[in-house]
Amino acid sequence: MKALAHKKRILILVLATMIFWAFYLFYDINFKFFEYYMSIRLPKLGAILITAFCIGAATLVFQTIINNTIVTPCLLGMNSLYLVIHTTIVFFLGSTSVFASNKYISFFCDLVLMGTMATIIYSYLFRVTKFNVLYVLLAGTVMATFFLSLQSTMVRIMDPNEYETLLATLVASFSHVNADILGIAFILVVFLTLFYKKELEVLDVIALGKERAINLGVDYDRVISKLLLGVTLFIAIATALVGPISFLGLIIANLARQILKTYKHSYLTLAAALVGMIVLVCGQLIVERIFDLAIPISVFVNIAGGIYFLYLLLANKGNQ
Repeated sequence: MKALAHKKRILILVLATMIFWAFYLFYDINFKFFEYYMSIRLPKLGAILITAFCIGAATLVFQTIINNTIVTPCLLGMNSLYLVIHTTIVFFLGSTSVFASNKYISFFCDLVLMGTMATIIYSYLFRVTKFNVLYVLLAGTVMATFFLSLQSTMVRIMDPNEYETLLATLVASFSHVNADILGIAFILVVFLTLFYKKELEVLDVIALGKERAINLGVDYDRVISKLLLGVTLFIAIATALVGPISFLGLIIANLARQILKTYKHSYLTLAAALVGMIVLVCGQLIVERIFDLAIPISVFVNIAGGIYFLYLLLANKGNQ
């Protein structure tokens, strides 16, 4: 019965997502220039799909690993890491260098550097703290502050023209998505999803806790290490594609849990991706139709996410 209820709610989310997609694609469109409109709007929807799936899945896996539903990978300073990596490339090599100006090389530079550094830093952090959430959050906050201070120092002594060029790449946006990079990102996401299929199937067991998972035959340390690498790579792909969006994962992962009220990650992952698509399409409509692209979508997501984060903190406190 519960499985049937979950499938009905998933179906409702699918229908809602398709309605929002159709509205975004065809609202206020001149059919004489149909191909032109689609060439602009379809890549944005593709970027929204990839971003919602990457951040939603990564956040759900991360929350299960550390057994806490109000924490996201971005709260550990991953966004700050992206900012300092991207700023460092422009600072030392210049905005006209091939590493910053070439769309393919820039994407892979961000992806490889962020994936490698985040994996090394956070794997060490989790191992040293023995997955203690309090210490992990504290260390993550300190590292985020350090990365931001480093990035701010470079920006202050950077050439103003270089800074203007850099600034456009540091703010999350779906307005200038490159279709070629979108295809590469999609292939990477499909490959990683298939690669992690076996580990994702044991997430329901891992959610029971380390001792129970080991007793049920899970190679806990190996699976956790592999999943953490996957979390880092999914976040890196989404961030390198559209820029950092801090609270998106928190919003869509927890809304998916509240809508389905289940522990099964096969349902939760799909629901988080669908909720993420709805949230991002609504945000993009607000940015384009109300504010004429003057305010980036990350501003609205971070404001809503900050309020939602406080609500979750107070709600969890009341349950204790």
